[in-house]
This record gives sequence, C-alpha cells and structure tokens, in this order.
Amino acid sequence: MWERVFENLSPGFTAGPAALDQAAAELGFPLPASYRSFCETCGIGVAGAQFRVAVPAPFEPCDLATQAGIIAYSVGSAVQKLEDGAEPHHFEVEGGDPAMIERGCFFGAGEDGSFLFWDVSGTGEEYDVWLLAPDLETIRFGGESLADFFGRVTGPGAALVLGPGMEPLPASFEGISEATLARGGCVA
Repeated sequence: MWERVFENLSPGFTAGPAALDQAAAELGFPLPASYRSFCETCGIGVAGAQFRVAVPAPFEPCDLATQAGIIAYSVGSAVQKLEDGAEPHHFEVEGGDPAMIERGCFFGAGEDGSFLFWDVSGTGEEYDVWLLAPDLETIRFGGESLADFFGRVTGPGAALVLGPGMEPLPASFEGISEATLARGGCVA
C-alpha cells in the first residue's frame, strides 16, 4: 500500500507487531490498521518532506507513547499561555466537534509546527486523522486513515488539509536508519 502512496519510499527503522501491541497497551486503545502498516513498512523518517510520524521504538524522540505525551503536554501548555487570563481558548474545527481534541492522541508533527492526532473515540480499525495547525486554533480534517491523509496532502487538494495557499507535498518518504537513530539523529 505505501509504495502506492509514496512514489519515493526509503524505509527507516520499522516497528514490528510486538512493539505495536505494546504501544497500544500502553496508550489504552487499539492502533489503527493504516498506522500499523505504516510503522511496519515505512518506519521512522520524514513523509512528504514535512511530517514525522512517531513510531513505537527504543528511541524516545521518535517513540509513539513518549511523543504522544510530550506533544499533548506541549499543546496544553501553549494553549494555557494563549489564554493568559483572557477569554477561554477555543478551537476552530472544520466539520467536527471541538471536544475531539480532549479524546485525541497526538502521533506526528509537521516541520511547520502543526500536529497530527487521532480522535480515538472510534472502534480502532481506523481513526480519523486531524491536523492541528501551527496557530493552535485551527483543526482540519486530514483523512479517514493515515494512507488517506498522505494521499490528500500529496494530491491536488492539499490546501484543504494544510491550509490556504499550500501546495501539494512531495510523495516521498525518507527513512532514518537504526544506526542514525542510535547516534541521536532522531529529531521529533
């Protein structure tokens, strides 16, 4: 499947079924099928020259459970600073429920300061992918699966997900090897 999504696919350090099952147990919900496939085929790296998807790994800067907690804490802290005694912060959600962010699990970050998350209130076969824009206010629907998300952001409708004026991302995945990760080369 991922060879069809990414025209140029150079896999990185991948996660196997045991690591994925352990991460699901740690997070408390089943991991979506497209994400599991991504972790087993693509692994750790940069997708579309823009997004780093956290993968269950022994490298904390890239590990799903670690990054989910760090990103959630960081976003919560930033939102609290945005409020700074003023009116309560609100999210502008395109076609969704603003409370979804409370049910969300962050699993990726964009080079532009955006974040990817799932609304984990579903069954777990797949969760919708959402993008929290760098302004920490705008939430856009990204796709019905991780494969759908990357198909959208590398296609002609990329601006619907990435924001007005944005061009499609390259259909590429550049993996990061285990040797590079072991040297501390993973930047979340």
